[in-house]
Amino acid sequence: MIVVIDGPAGSGKSSTARAIAERLQIQFLDSGALYRVATLVYLESLDSRASFFDRLKESDISFYFKSKKFHSFLNGVDVSEEIRKMEVSNNVSKVASHPDVRAHINSLMHAEVEKDVYIADGRDLGTAVFPDATLKFFMVADLEERAKRRLAEMKEEGLEASLKKIKENLAARDHADSNRKSDPLKQAEDAILINTSELTFEEQVSQIAERIRQILPENNH
Repeated sequence: MIVVIDGPAGSGKSSTARAIAERLQIQFLDSGALYRVATLVYLESLDSRASFFDRLKESDISFYFKSKKFHSFLNGVDVSEEIRKMEVSNNVSKVASHPDVRAHINSLMHAEVEKDVYIADGRDLGTAVFPDATLKFFMVADLEERAKRRLAEMKEEGLEASLKKIKENLAARDHADSNRKSDPLKQAEDAILINTSELTFEEQVSQIAERIRQILPENNH
């Protein structure tokens, strides 16, 4: 079973989904992190004779969720912090827009969600990846608010960045994600819209968690 949260970069999808997974004791799948791992493969391939797609297919991408943290691995190495650097952020939309990359990452996710109850966040999960998801949400927030949240996250992780650069990055990603030819960012017709601009974190988590709790299998209540 899969519940999905889509929305633009920095709208709070990942942090909300992680909190919900902890509260409801279900699994969390961070699709954005997997595309960031693919972007890391792309950046590493720039200095290699091997093509990016060949390297991606040969790469072992794995992950697990524990203690509120989604751990991403590339060929056995934990790259959870490395994939959050600005160099990756500046290239992820370009890499994620390629159909071959999307097909590869999507196959990884489909194989995983067959095993348990999952909540996942991304850009096009409800429209393209999991169109038959049990429940869909679409989270939005003002650009300024999204940039402030992302800056706070990066400072908490010990990463340096400026609010101006983050706003520019988010705006560029919004444009790229919404205008790409392959599975552009858009709200699924059956998705529930959640505007978090003026909601506290607890309010947005509780609002979504309550809706999910109503459709969970008996053994997950």
